[in-house]
Amino acid sequence: MSSTEFNTLLLGNADFLRPYAVTLTKDSESAKDLYQETLFRALANRDKYLAGTNIRAWLYTIMRNIFINNYRRGNRQFRLLDNSAGEYLLHQQQPCIGNSAETNLRIKDVHMAVYNLPIIFKQPFMLYFEGYKYYEIAAMLNEPLGTVKSRIHFARKMLKSRIARY
Repeated sequence: MSSTEFNTLLLGNADFLRPYAVTLTKDSESAKDLYQETLFRALANRDKYLAGTNIRAWLYTIMRNIFINNYRRGNRQFRLLDNSAGEYLLHQQQPCIGNSAETNLRIKDVHMAVYNLPIIFKQPFMLYFEGYKYYEIAAMLNEPLGTVKSRIHFARKMLKSRIARY
């Protein structure tokens, strides 16, 4: 394929790239840059295009790869710049001072809600909470697997409704 044929084919299919660029970048200026870079790369690599293949798919692939590479490059640069001296306070490793009284009240509320569950729901829930698998709980309680799963589910629902969110 000659250079002029390729250029004509490229320009005839280039307009379909603009909406795709906007979809990828979510920004009109970045989309223009991506569109321009895609056309440049397509022209630079015209020898890699096989005549008769779908040029739109080839152009979309080039655009997507450029976008992904730029995105990865941007993330790498951000990580390198993130350790600057101006970011000192953000990266301090000081632990937060928690309010133990509030935490203790929340734990008491959770324990009370679990204690007040009906025994039919509390027993499978506590076994599940201790780390047993559904099938192990079913064998211990001599209940069908579906029954155990539904009881644990209903126990969770009851606990969610009984425990106030802060």
